[in-house]
Amino acid sequence: MFANRVCMDNFVSYKNYFLISSPAMQDPRFAGTVIYLCEHTASGAMGIVINRHGPMTLQTIFDRVGVACIEPRFEDIFIYDGGPVQIGRGFILHNTGPVYSSTMKISEEISLSTSKDVLEAIVAHENEPDKFLLALGYSGWDAGQLEGEIDMGDWLLAPAEAGIIFDTGIEDRYEAALALIGLNKDELASWTGGEVGHA
Repeated sequence: MFANRVCMDNFVSYKNYFLISSPAMQDPRFAGTVIYLCEHTASGAMGIVINRHGPMTLQTIFDRVGVACIEPRFEDIFIYDGGPVQIGRGFILHNTGPVYSSTMKISEEISLSTSKDVLEAIVAHENEPDKFLLALGYSGWDAGQLEGEIDMGDWLLAPAEAGIIFDTGIEDRYEAALALIGLNKDELASWTGGEVGHA
């Protein structure tokens, strides 16, 4: 059994886990993705895709929300496609420590913030997160929905590591997440379901 997962009666929470899309995944929106689960209760789950970004840069977001910034490096930091729910809303995964107007501590290493003052802190270099990932939208599941997808083999599970989110290149995160459960892409290609990565 995985360590540190939370059990409540028959419910098992995979908060602070990676969901790794398997070859069984039929939804093209999630094919090839790794999702960091920020919350998972009996009422549902939400997470952020960490290995797929869109065309917008961080500078574009600063301009849209009225945060004055002229640092050239922000033109090279792309915004992630966090999922198909609330695609106009920003979600910032960052190292635990700094706290903002709307911050939820997920683990000892990772927090999630959704307030504008995170962006202001990044620009001002005051109480800024050392590491962060900004996504638009999130991935969400109603009660029992995620559990059903896991049982069908759509997702593999791995305890999350902050280094994969913040320190691993976006093109390498899928492979790095697979390595947490002892797989690589070639082995996954021949995987047909079952209990791999699930217990």
